[in-house]
Amino acid sequence: MNVKLPLALRNASLQLLINAFDAHTNPAYIEFYTAPQPLAAGDAITTQTLLGTWTLSKPSGTVANGVMTFAIITGDAAADDTGTIAWARIYDGSGAFVMDGDCGLLASDALIRFNTLAVLAGGLIDPLGGFLTAGGG
Repeated sequence: MNVKLPLALRNASLQLLINAFDAHTNPAYIEFYTAPQPLAAGDAITTQTLLGTWTLSKPSGTVANGVMTFAIITGDAAADDTGTIAWARIYDGSGAFVMDGDCGLLASDALIRFNTLAVLAGGLIDPLGGFLTAGGG
């Protein structure tokens, strides 16, 4: 698929995402899970294992030139379990579902990218920073 949107629409769509993340007084958070990623957004988590959680800042980010740049993300200093990160679920601060996304290594085109996907219980899951880019013009 090749989608090209005007800059104003790209910025507006990314701002809507920030608004969803920041909809509650508490900060949004991202949970990381083992495979398989549910087929549809927000589907029930069944056999997947929660590996760890990141907490977003409030506000969660800013938008400029079709790019949403996350503010500081607090990593997980003590992972919940051992496994391989496959996907992530993002919630607003009330625990309401916002979005799911795939995870991969730095060279991938995954939504969230890591140096390694291997997690050890009690270990660090550290963010490298982050941004989302809306379809170019």
